[in-house]
Amino acid sequence: MSLNPDLIRARCAEIDASLIRLDQLRRLPRETFLSSQDTLDVACYRLLIAIEAALALCFHVSAKRLHQVPEEYAGCFSSLERAGLIPHDLSSRLQQMARFRNLLVHVYWKIDYGQVYEIMTRGLDDLRAFRTAMAGLL
Repeated sequence: MSLNPDLIRARCAEIDASLIRLDQLRRLPRETFLSSQDTLDVACYRLLIAIEAALALCFHVSAKRLHQVPEEYAGCFSSLERAGLIPHDLSSRLQQMARFRNLLVHVYWKIDYGQVYEIMTRGLDDLRAFRTAMAGLL
């Protein structure tokens, strides 16, 4: 079975839209970012959307190209790494992001907003690189 170009484009567009908003928020000083609940909510939501879109891409490519469906979110990025589709260092960071996604979804009352800020300031390029790699499969 082949990749679905419409699905890949749609998930890449979701990542792009979230990255635009997150890029705006990451320009805020840490103290300003942490002092606004609305800003925190937007950042968490946009991170969740971007990570979910990356996971959807990962699972689609894994199923269609590698003919396997990983059992866990973080494991999906490992599958793409083993297939040579993404580098090891990117895979490792995306696995950490997938685990953070679980906190956003399941343990929202324990969110470390300082960690959200760190992901925004250091991790967005990883989502960008992954999006570029997946779009390059078309």
